Amino acid sequence: MSDKISLSLRVNGASHALSVAPERTLLEVLREELRHTGTKRGCDQGSCGACMVLVDGEPVFSCLSLAVTLRDREITTIEAVEAGNELHPIQRALVQHGAVQCGFCIPGIVITAKALLDRNPHPTVDEIRHALGSNTCRCSGYARIVEAIASLTGERP
Repeated sequence: MSDKISLSLRVNGASHALSVAPERTLLEVLREELRHTGTKRGCDQGSCGACMVLVDGEPVFSCLSLAVTLRDREITTIEAVEAGNELHPIQRALVQHGAVQCGFCIPGIVITAKALLDRNPHPTVDEIRHALGSNTCRCSGYARIVEAIASLTGERP
């Protein structure tokens, strides 16, 4: 067992003083220590995107990120995307376009789409597809997901 390291993680605008083993991933700390279970454990290999979070506004696979490397960085999980009881426009668009199936991959897709739209409010359909390349949905394919995100930009798939 490794010696634990004390650090502060800033998650969804709140600072958390933690003591974690150096090999613990951000995903493990988010889910098991901080109870942010909206971030899903999928492949644990950085290929499905279910664990996607934002670190300083950039999408990051939390299953591949060591928590100790992220001290004092701004981490945003799916729990912070919704405002109060109001769905984020991305979440609302996904629901309106029937793009939510089992919901397992949706938190990662919302996080990835949010990073894209924050950086580029009017991406092309190709840019949307490229951005979502790191997210895997085994339920429905991507047509409705891309259509939902494009509806927020004025683009048509």
